[in-house]
Amino acid sequence: MATKKVTITIPEDLLEEIRGEVDERGISAYVTEAVRQKRDHDLLVELVDWLEEEHGPVTEDEYAAGLAELDELHAEHEARRAAAHHSGDAA
Repeated sequence: MATKKVTITIPEDLLEEIRGEVDERGISAYVTEAVRQKRDHDLLVELVDWLEEEHGPVTEDEYAAGLAELDELHAEHEARRAAAHHSGDAA
């Protein structure tokens, strides 16, 4: 994939936090991932807006059901992370 070097400016304290979190991927990979996530979020917001124009706003019941499903997914991911962490302890 082609890349292009750009210059960005971010607060020093944020940069230090990022440096403390990045691994061998480095800051560029970290920022690229963050920008991709933001772009994905923007596209989802655009989709939601379009769907609401086509089908009307989401009802409170639909919203609550969606949040409940997200809670279930988060719980499943946490359980998988915990299981992977514990299996790594046994190795």
